[in-house]
Amino acid sequence: MNLDFANPWALLLLLGIPMYVWLTRHAQPRSLTFSRAALLGRVAPASSRVLARVPGWLRALAFVALVVAIATPRTGAAVVDIDAEGIAIAIVVDISSSMLAEDLSTEDDAGRRSTRNRLAVAKETVSEFVRGREYDRIGLVAFAGEALTQVPITIDYPVIYQALDQLSAGTGMLEDGTAIGTAIATAANRLRRAPGESRVMILMTDGENNRGDIDPLTAAQAAAAFDIKIYTIGVGSDGVAPIPIATGPFGVQYANLPVHIDEDLLREIAATSGGQYFRATNEAALDSIYSRIDELERTDVEVRRYVSYTPHYLPLIVFSIVVLLLEWAFRASRFGRVP
Repeated sequence: MNLDFANPWALLLLLGIPMYVWLTRHAQPRSLTFSRAALLGRVAPASSRVLARVPGWLRALAFVALVVAIATPRTGAAVVDIDAEGIAIAIVVDISSSMLAEDLSTEDDAGRRSTRNRLAVAKETVSEFVRGREYDRIGLVAFAGEALTQVPITIDYPVIYQALDQLSAGTGMLEDGTAIGTAIATAANRLRRAPGESRVMILMTDGENNRGDIDPLTAAQAAAAFDIKIYTIGVGSDGVAPIPIATGPFGVQYANLPVHIDEDLLREIAATSGGQYFRATNEAALDSIYSRIDELERTDVEVRRYVSYTPHYLPLIVFSIVVLLLEWAFRASRFGRVP
């Protein structure tokens, strides 16, 4: 909040006050000639002489108030008008049982290394990615042997965080398996109705397409027809990985089971739609991938800054009128006359 004047040139009129004071002192009509000024000073008390000057001071004060009112003092607050269309993003997360494989290494602040399961790291990374967006519409699709829209395209980010927290793998939420084509078709169906020109799909999976009736490349071509870019991410190691197989009296039991990511398919899906393929073998790599996607898909934001002003000249006008009325009342009283 700042104070300035709409018509600052009007303040130059204040330079006329010294001239007004000089004229009032030297141009007053003399109605009485007295030979001895000292005797007149004894007749007129000092307080009376001061009171006799009050009407002039009041008129000068009213003049100052009017000049400042003409200058139009105002307070202004900066207002930012943001015109952002944003990107429509569908995040597609594999929640098949293999996403519970604990093969994504991580390192804490103390330098201690540990491993976490793929889904936990994916959920955390997606959440951080969403927090970095401001004006984008985001949806969430989960898939395994079938696909399900968890959150339609929305700008209500807290709903997305809640849905991410509720994602779980290997619990019967969806039939197990990896239906990549069905996942792409489901997400594309949401994105094609989204407003705006830029549409992006981020597909994370750790396996091969082995379920569903829709061919992944056919689905990718259909998405490309709607100008949807698909960024594919292969999550996890290749070969064997520890996967939980049972929960017994001694805790969760793991078995080293073979895992394989069809990287050729994921590369072709990305190339078909104009996107890119990334491979994440640890938590840091997955974070880095989302940072790169964030840089690739930026929102063009048009910012217009202006200042909203509130004028404050009316109180000054009222004040000057009140002061002038006081001056007239003072001149009409005995204090406004020379004794």
